[in-house]
Amino acid sequence: MMKINNAMLSAALLTTMTALTQVSTAEAADRDGIVTVKSRYSVSETVNRIKRSAEDKGITLFGVIDQAKLGNAAGNEVRPSRLVMFGNPALGTTFITANPLAGLDWPVRVLVYQEKDGSVYAAYTDFDWIAKRHRISNRKGEFAMASQVIEAVTSIVRE
Repeated sequence: MMKINNAMLSAALLTTMTALTQVSTAEAADRDGIVTVKSRYSVSETVNRIKRSAEDKGITLFGVIDQAKLGNAAGNEVRPSRLVMFGNPALGTTFITANPLAGLDWPVRVLVYQEKDGSVYAAYTDFDWIAKRHRISNRKGEFAMASQVIEAVTSIVRE
């Protein structure tokens, strides 16, 4: 049995994240459900703008996890990375009523991270992909609305 250490895991995650930033939104969404948006701001400013955008739209902000701070405190060298969690319970829980496992993808999460070259990205899971993942076919209107909302929330940082 192979033992996976933090360095191996970090390298695998870095390789995956770098590869994801090199494909278009449509390709990423089709392939693995991840939509990546290049930001024109720093990680901190990108997070602040996403939070403000969500709150301005009446969306509940559940919190922000500073992954770099946690990782660096644990002895790992982690570039800036923050996970922003938000959602609209009235909309998001309709997915859970269709399939309880959809709770794995709710609330909405946007990962804001910095690449080695200093570029900043915001990444999230495509809602059409979530619908397919959980085999939910009777919430098309709700998934379409969620897609419009996440695009609107992240549009404020798009380069």
